[in-house]
This record gives sequence, structure tokens and C-alpha cells, in this order.
Amino acid sequence: MMGEATAAEMEFVVHWAKESEYNKKYFADFQLIWETAKTLKTESNLDVEASWTEFKQLRDNKDDLLAVNTKPQLGSVKPLYGFTRWIKIAAMWIAVVGIATSLYTFLHGDPELLTLQSYNSVKTDTLSDGSVITLNKNSIIRYPAKFTGNFRAIRLVNGEAFFSIAHDRSKPFVVYLNNAVVKVVGTSFNIKNSKAKAEIIVETGIVEVIRNKVVIRLRPAEKLAIDDASGSVLKGLSKDNFYNYYRTKEFVANKTPLWRIVEVLIEVYKVDIRIADKELANRTLTTTLRLGDLDSNLDLIANTFKVHIVRESGQIIIQL
Repeated sequence: MMGEATAAEMEFVVHWAKESEYNKKYFADFQLIWETAKTLKTESNLDVEASWTEFKQLRDNKDDLLAVNTKPQLGSVKPLYGFTRWIKIAAMWIAVVGIATSLYTFLHGDPELLTLQSYNSVKTDTLSDGSVITLNKNSIIRYPAKFTGNFRAIRLVNGEAFFSIAHDRSKPFVVYLNNAVVKVVGTSFNIKNSKAKAEIIVETGIVEVIRNKVVIRLRPAEKLAIDDASGSVLKGLSKDNFYNYYRTKEFVANKTPLWRIVEVLIEVYKVDIRIADKELANRTLTTTLRLGDLDSNLDLIANTFKVHIVRESGQIIIQL
């Protein structure tokens, strides 16, 4: 993590991590702890890396350390080398280590953690700090009964959730995903998290996403798509509010292309829908579809565009 390992040591760790999924996750958790701790540490004007290097040099220079502690000649004054500065550095690193310890406990299980799981219905829960989480169907989160320490941390194990976070600048709110961390103070945002992909959409406030030592800042109406399989990370604009459908119970289309509406219907209803004509796919629609019966929404599309809905071998085809 600190770049001090030899080539042989690094190769050993790489092979060890590949030996099993447990080893791989164990290493990934420690890497996440290290990267996140640095982003959550107490604000300081000190250069962490420079201070650490300086500390190691001083530690290894026994003569300097001895000179600091040697009783000076009578009548002379020999001040301690940067005593106040080292107190600050020590305090800063203690804070980082404390956060890392808390993160390790959180990542590796805590009997006081609660689990909220939704199956075939949307669930809403209010956390101890007043933050409200709305969980989409087939989703799981883990969170403490009461937040303690320097931050408020939960894990979105799988699925999708909308977060409305209570403002507390002194204790950032942190959401752990598979290979990323989402950090906020007081804001609202939506996260979709699966085994290999994640999507974060910001509704209000500012969100920071931390992944592989890179911090990406998102503002309202911006989104970030992460694909662990390909390694791609794409930041862009959220051009519609379809992510809200499981809270609002409706799909609000505002000059939205038909292909985008169909894309959402496929995801929500788990069906196979195809648009037979490219020109038809790019036609736009301004209306509100209700979350409920799929056939009703297909009928609305058919009547609006004057098209036919054909069902063949389990596939739904929209055609002129």
C-alpha cells in the first residue's frame, strides 16, 4: 500500500491474492481501508507522504535522536527537533489508524450490524442519524444500529437504493460498494450495485466516489457508471429521472427516445422487448407511464406512436 515492498514481495502478494477468492477479498478490503482512511482523515496542512518519509528518516537516524535527548552544555540551549510538529504528525496518523481500524471492523463483520433486505417489495428505513434509505426490490444493505466514531458507514451489499442523508459535516456518510466507496455529508443520491457494475446518480448536493486511489466528484444530475469487468469508469449527465421509478411509482418521460423507455421497461419488468425500426426507436415521447401492468404501458406506447405490439416466442416486438 505504501510502495515500500520489494519486487519479490509484491510478486508474492499478487500470487497469494490469486490463490483464493478469500485472499483476493482480504487484500481488496485492506486496500479499501487504506485508500478510504486517507480521504476521511482529519484535515491538515501537513503533506502526509512527506511527513511519513521524514518520520522514517528521523527514526533511522539514531545519532540525531540521541542528540535530541542528550543533556546540553551548561549555558547553552538545544531545542527539541520539531517537537510540536511531530505531535501533530503523530495525532494525524493516530486518526488515520483509528479510522482504518473502524473500517476493518465494519468490513469484516460486526454482531451489532443490522441487515435490511427487500424481496418483492420496496422498503424504506430511517437510520439512527435521521437519514432515510429507500431500498428497491431484491436489495440488501447492512448498517449499524447506532453510528459511532468519525463517520457514518453502511454497505450496499447488492441491489439498488435511494439515499436521503441527514447533514452532519463532522461525520461524513460513507456507502461501501463492491470496489468503490461513496462519501457524502448531506445530500440525496441513487446507487445501483451488482457484482460487476455500479451506477451512482446525484439528485442534490455533492458526492465523492473513491475507487483505485481516484476521487471523482459528482454534482446534481451527474452520474458515474463503473464496470469492474472491463475496468471502465464513465462520468456523464443523467438525462432522465427513471431511476426514481421505484419511489414515485411512475416513469416520467420528457421528450425521451422510445429506445430509452424500452430499455427501462426491459430492466424493470425483466422481459425481452425489441423495436423493429431504427427511425421508430429514435422517436420521442412526453408522457407518464405508471409502474404496474406492463400491457397498459405497451398499449399507451402503441396508441401514441400508432404502432403494433407483436409477441413472438417470448419476445415483444414494437413495429410499424
